[in-house]
Amino acid sequence: MNELFEKLMDQLEMPVDIRNNPVFQGHIDKVEVHAVSKIWHFYLTFPSILPITIYKELVYRLEMAFSNIAKTELSIKTSDGSFDEALLNAYLPEVFGKKGCDTPSFTAIFKKYQFIAGNQSSDAQLLVGELSNLEYFVKHYFPVMEKHFQDFGFTDLHIIPKIDYDLTDKLVAEYEKKSEAALAEILANQPDPAYFEDQASAPQKDLPLSPTHLALGKEIKATDPVVQMKDIVNEEANVTFEGYVFAAEHKVFKNRTTGKESHMLEVKMTDYSSSFIIQKWGRKPEEQAMFDLVKKGMWLKVKGSVQMDQYKHELVMSVRDMIEIKAKNIRKDLMPDDAKRVEFHAHTNMSTMDAIADVSDLVAQAARWGHKAIAITDHAGAQSFPHAHSAGKKNGVKILYGIEANLVEDRVPITYNEDDSSLSDSTYVVFDVETTGLSAVYNQLIQVAASKMHKGNVIEQFDEFIDPGHPVSEFTTQLTGITDDMLKGSKPLEDVLKSFQTFCEGSILVAHNATFDVGFMNMNYQRFDLPVISQPVIDTLEFARNLYPEIKRHGLGPLTKRFQVSLENHHLANFDAEATGRLLFIFLNDAKQKFNIEKLSDLNTKVVDENSYKRARVKHATIYAKTQTGLKNLFKLISFSNVNYFVGVPRIPKSVLEAHRDGLIVGSACSEGEVFEAVTNKSFDDALKIADYYDFIEIMPPAVYRPLIVKETVKDEIELQRILKDMLKIANQLGKPVLATGNVHYINPEDAVYREIIVRSLGAGAMINRPIGRGEHAMPAPLPEVHFRTTNEMLDAFAFLGEEVAREIVIENTQKMAESFDVLTPVRQDLYTPYIPESEEKMAKLTYEKSHAIYGNPLPDIVDLRIEKELNSIIGNGFSVIYLISQILVERSNNRGYLVGSRGSVGSSFVATMTGITEVNPLPPHYVCPGCQFSEFFTEGQYGSGFDMPEKACPNCGERLKKDGHDIPFETFLGFKGDKVPDIDLNFSGADQPSAHLDVRDIFGEDYAFRAGTIGTVAEKTAFGFVKGYERDYGHYYRGAEIERLAAGSTGVKRTTGQHPGGIIVIPGYMDVYDFSPVAYPAEDINAEWKTTHFDFHAIHDNILKLDILGHDDPTMIRKLQDLSGMDASTIPMDDPDVMKIFAGTEVLGVTPEQIFSKTGTLGVPEMGTAFVRGMLEETKPSTFAELLQISGLSHGTDVWLGNAQELIKQNIANLANVIGCRDDIMVYLIHAGLDESMAFTIMERVRKGMWNKIDDEERETYIAAMRDNNVPEWYIDSCSKIKYMFPKAHAAAYIMMALRVAYFKVHMPIYYYCAWFSIRANAFDLKVMGDGLDAVKTRMTEIKSKGFEATNVENALFSTLELCNEMLERGFKFGKLDLYRSEADEFIIDDDTLIPPFSAMDGLGGNVARQIVKARADGEFLSKTELRKRAGVSQTLVDKMDEMGILGNMPEDNQLSLFDDLF
Repeated sequence: MNELFEKLMDQLEMPVDIRNNPVFQGHIDKVEVHAVSKIWHFYLTFPSILPITIYKELVYRLEMAFSNIAKTELSIKTSDGSFDEALLNAYLPEVFGKKGCDTPSFTAIFKKYQFIAGNQSSDAQLLVGELSNLEYFVKHYFPVMEKHFQDFGFTDLHIIPKIDYDLTDKLVAEYEKKSEAALAEILANQPDPAYFEDQASAPQKDLPLSPTHLALGKEIKATDPVVQMKDIVNEEANVTFEGYVFAAEHKVFKNRTTGKESHMLEVKMTDYSSSFIIQKWGRKPEEQAMFDLVKKGMWLKVKGSVQMDQYKHELVMSVRDMIEIKAKNIRKDLMPDDAKRVEFHAHTNMSTMDAIADVSDLVAQAARWGHKAIAITDHAGAQSFPHAHSAGKKNGVKILYGIEANLVEDRVPITYNEDDSSLSDSTYVVFDVETTGLSAVYNQLIQVAASKMHKGNVIEQFDEFIDPGHPVSEFTTQLTGITDDMLKGSKPLEDVLKSFQTFCEGSILVAHNATFDVGFMNMNYQRFDLPVISQPVIDTLEFARNLYPEIKRHGLGPLTKRFQVSLENHHLANFDAEATGRLLFIFLNDAKQKFNIEKLSDLNTKVVDENSYKRARVKHATIYAKTQTGLKNLFKLISFSNVNYFVGVPRIPKSVLEAHRDGLIVGSACSEGEVFEAVTNKSFDDALKIADYYDFIEIMPPAVYRPLIVKETVKDEIELQRILKDMLKIANQLGKPVLATGNVHYINPEDAVYREIIVRSLGAGAMINRPIGRGEHAMPAPLPEVHFRTTNEMLDAFAFLGEEVAREIVIENTQKMAESFDVLTPVRQDLYTPYIPESEEKMAKLTYEKSHAIYGNPLPDIVDLRIEKELNSIIGNGFSVIYLISQILVERSNNRGYLVGSRGSVGSSFVATMTGITEVNPLPPHYVCPGCQFSEFFTEGQYGSGFDMPEKACPNCGERLKKDGHDIPFETFLGFKGDKVPDIDLNFSGADQPSAHLDVRDIFGEDYAFRAGTIGTVAEKTAFGFVKGYERDYGHYYRGAEIERLAAGSTGVKRTTGQHPGGIIVIPGYMDVYDFSPVAYPAEDINAEWKTTHFDFHAIHDNILKLDILGHDDPTMIRKLQDLSGMDASTIPMDDPDVMKIFAGTEVLGVTPEQIFSKTGTLGVPEMGTAFVRGMLEETKPSTFAELLQISGLSHGTDVWLGNAQELIKQNIANLANVIGCRDDIMVYLIHAGLDESMAFTIMERVRKGMWNKIDDEERETYIAAMRDNNVPEWYIDSCSKIKYMFPKAHAAAYIMMALRVAYFKVHMPIYYYCAWFSIRANAFDLKVMGDGLDAVKTRMTEIKSKGFEATNVENALFSTLELCNEMLERGFKFGKLDLYRSEADEFIIDDDTLIPPFSAMDGLGGNVARQIVKARADGEFLSKTELRKRAGVSQTLVDKMDEMGILGNMPEDNQLSLFDDLF
């Protein structure tokens, strides 16, 4: 201990016991005295870290001793900085009092956490909760914490966060408890509203406040400084924000004890620098009323304090004052109406993972700015056209329909300037160049190297550097390895070029990607008036692509690795040239063997194949439809590119474009187009030839091209302007118009971040995200500024061209071009159904033949009139072909042995019943004699269903009468006028659905039947993941509100395409699909069995026939039960008394409710087995078919049962039979009550769509008055007002008929039922538990149930299976074990009273392996486990699992013979 330290301790009067402590043997390193700030900073050294009590004593005495002179600070160094968890945690509270760590936002969260020792001696792990903003704290606070700990003596301490998930759960529970308590306290202490002394002047309670202007709190002064949200990172007492509201919610909390309500307004706002949650509690009624004025889309100015919210774990503003303000930064097009531009290049969110703008918003913005037209040019697709068409009509904007296509050359040559030179005898100069950039026009050569080769040997070499006259960039040096020092003293460029021409005389030139190298050489030859290359050239890149198409990458690096050719310094020209030469002779030898080539000209004729377009470089071009013929051609091009020429992206070979160019115009597109590339890489004359292919030239604002400067494709802004001027010059020389376009990808500049998030989510593999630079600092180039520009902004961008030229290309040319387009319609207005000869006569014939067979001839009046009414509507509106197609499909499926169930309202049509489309009979309940055709109808509502009528014998012949009819009006299917397009949805067996789909193609032909296309877009949850990934990968920190905003702005962007599970689009034979939509493969899968409509099927739903051929388990179940029992399911009665008993109890199954954990016997019965519906059955105990119809309608509707019919039944106001259950019931009931049919239909339509409370009061009162006049009870009227959605009665009837058939087998043939259910409906098994008996099954059910919401989806699915297994066992049946020699692959089999499971029911064993086992065992017994694995392809894991389950018995590991298998 040095003397100075001793003197200091004397001055501090440190206690003797501390001074004698061995750890307190210290000395003073130095003392820093800061005169201005009056701070004395002591630097002391001790042998080890001081105990916290000694440290605190030292700090306290330092402060006290010098308090009259200065403030003191203390830093300690230690010889031994080792520590343990106790020491770390003892010092942790000290940190929160230190500068930089004393902010409330940090201390409030982190003071509750603890340290544990890390893996390294200097590491300390801080156990933290799962925080959304943890990364922010780690970045901004942890380094400060580490510095303070180091000042305590913790040498080189590194703090690492570790998430403690148990702690997270505990804290969340604590916060929720505190939140509830706090809210209860607020509500309990909330003062009652003030009462006015003069009661007459008090506001009436029944009169709600209706403010019209938002102003909460005090006035916010104009002088109050507005702060940007991104600048607020800590708690602040007084802050003013201005921003856009992107979410608003008026929350109402109710105190459970007092019943008092508390109101809070929660607003999410952004100023586009960041976002904040804004909260305000409303204690006064007038404040609460104003809360409802705050809506999404408003701009607000708010003032309040920013605090860390303990529950949201982020900064939140508690607002005192709030006012509505005018929107900020609203861009306007200030040009006169006759001088406004037209945007000719705009992408929507249907450009896959690239653009943000919804086409409706884009068109609306054009309208607000007064633009007369706008062109839509999505990448390779037209999926936004239907919505663009609608938006154009709505906003009065002309839509120009186009795409940005991927053009390719049909055949890409291997050789240029070819002749008939002998490949084996020729001399080759294999060369490579290095440059300062990619532009042959604007960048310079810095190295030319070549190897002259003959018969595979290098006979001479050439290698020269060229000084470009300026320092090479860091990027060029990184890429090539060439430095400024290497270029010093090199020869003049002209000398190098002349020398190289001499070197190349009499030879064939060879280069890898020769168009680049030859282009650079020719440009430089032209500058010095030297002859351009005219001798033959071989491109080894195209040579490799054609010769080895199976190789994915044909760059020089991958090829040298593939063929084991040395390449020491890739991107140095001399090394690249020699490696290319070695590859050349390998290619020539392989080509000779594969194609028998001898001459140079053979390379293009024999080696280049017809699929050359697949390997061609894609060039962008914009293609527009000027006429309706052009639009159809555009649809064809989109289709061909997606179906015939899809390779990575949809491609359009130029020959295909030429063949369909009628009615189209073609623009040169963006920097990815070949005109821009030609101007930067080729001579002026070459660029002229290329540009001549296009109808007009596009140029864009320099800002759109600026990423090329970062990539060093373009040198600088001056060079960029020169390129655009050259493009103008080319267009003028060719006499082609130049259009200034914006390459729009989003509407406003602030939307750029959404595109950034979407594009970066594609990962580094996407071309647009290719990093620039190397190592950890490598980043992709910035994205261009591609917002929708006003005319003024566009003119400003092209000011460098002069005012006259700018006006011409921005305004005059775009207006003139837009005017030359016809007004086009991409979506047809009418319905176009396919044509089947004599469909009207066939439908009428089928209907009358069947009805005469059932009801006799002449028909009863009620039948005859119904048929006449329906056929007049069906035939008169051209719907007969729709019916006939459905009839043919159902008949074909029936002939294959499957029943077909109907969905929706098709059962409302008696013609559909008579033609076999549906088995639901919509006539009023009636008897009909199958013998003498006597019939009796009940039309006054006596019965809800014909199935519920008593049994009766025919009065004429004594035969038992058949009962049928459900009283469903035809109007619910085709509308009151019978002109609504029929939507016939059919439930085919899932097993037969593919055959039914192919039936459509068989009937109409492959070119007229397509799957209905769908579009998959970025969903909110996916967007949230994209934002978090962007935040992580690009070093951003966003608070929760900002993440929500960014995610919301990134949704809706097209990700992929798909197909409707059952929808088939049928094109009429007198048209073709391109009259309606382009076509494509789903998800770009060119191996898919079906092609789909390119448009989402909703866009063309009303213009073309869509058949819904859906797959369902019920018909499959019925088929399985028929096969097992030999019984015809169509003969099953719908009123079997025993079957009806399962809906009210379990006795008929021979079990008690306690045994099967259900008070009804409907477990596993379609529509009736869910917990929700079983609860309804327990309350209502239905006993008739009509009541089951009610249950089906009530369970499928919205707000029909809960809070409506359920309450009416509980209160004995109504019963199950007369509450509103299905939509059709309303019309039938009201007609029976005496209302006009038209009004009854209208009321039904209003109620079933949830529109009752949304229609005008006057209209609603008219209906209510009519109902009251006809004695409709008030509860019925009230019930109508609550309904949001209703189920069709025909759909319910079809479901119940299927359910009763299945239930019949459950009651009368249970082992068949359980076999079918486990084979078809069960999708999760635990064979060990199920085979171990009742106790094991019940125990596992209890385990799963005890987990509640924590149970996984698999466990929930297993629980359903165990419910049926438990019921089966309780009924005396057995669940067997897998049997290696008896079990089937996929289906259960019956062995007396036992079910034997299939192999596919075993966990981890898929269908393919199951089928392999069954196939292998047909060849004989498995003698060992090894043989089982080899013959059946079963993994060792599955063999072990089978062994554990006792399936393999005593099977040995190996048999003797198998030991020698591998020797023979």
